[in-house]
Amino acid sequence: MKKEYIFKSKRLGFRNWTEKDLTEFAKINADLDVMEHFPKPLTKNETSEFIDRLQNHYKKNGYNYFATEILKTGELIGFIGLAYQNYKTDFTPATDIGWRLKKNAWGNGYATEGAKKCLEYGFNELNLDRIISVYTNKNKKSENVMKKIGMEKIGEFNHPKLKEYPEYEKCVCYEIKKIVWQNITNKC
Repeated sequence: MKKEYIFKSKRLGFRNWTEKDLTEFAKINADLDVMEHFPKPLTKNETSEFIDRLQNHYKKNGYNYFATEILKTGELIGFIGLAYQNYKTDFTPATDIGWRLKKNAWGNGYATEGAKKCLEYGFNELNLDRIISVYTNKNKKSENVMKKIGMEKIGEFNHPKLKEYPEYEKCVCYEIKKIVWQNITNKC
């Protein structure tokens, strides 16, 4: 059966979420290593609620943290995508780019490849002017991806949604503007 992807990169397919994704995505969200920089792993029920929010976000905005698969195998490896954020900070409201991948997908360049394609989609198809990305201040792997895709640090803040989790509350925000992204891609 041929999958319907919203768009593809060289090795990855990006699509909206379905109920069929629940079991595999719940395994990813329950993995302590994957969720190291989050307050806690998610239960299967919490993952189901997260998928519902992602589907609703897609209906409202035309994008979300996309279900991401390896094209060659069809394996769901997690998400890479975009989500509108309106919690109160100096950097929001804005569209955020983010990723969460299962462990066996780490170290293959998928986050960078997928994030670059999502930036292209966000700027060319969605006509966004800027995209941010946020990480807890200890998540250096995510920071490295942000740097690789051309984002620049714009500040640090205490995340208002993480007040109950002081060890995760301190976050860093990166940003890339459409004009900067166009200059980077035109040089390649």
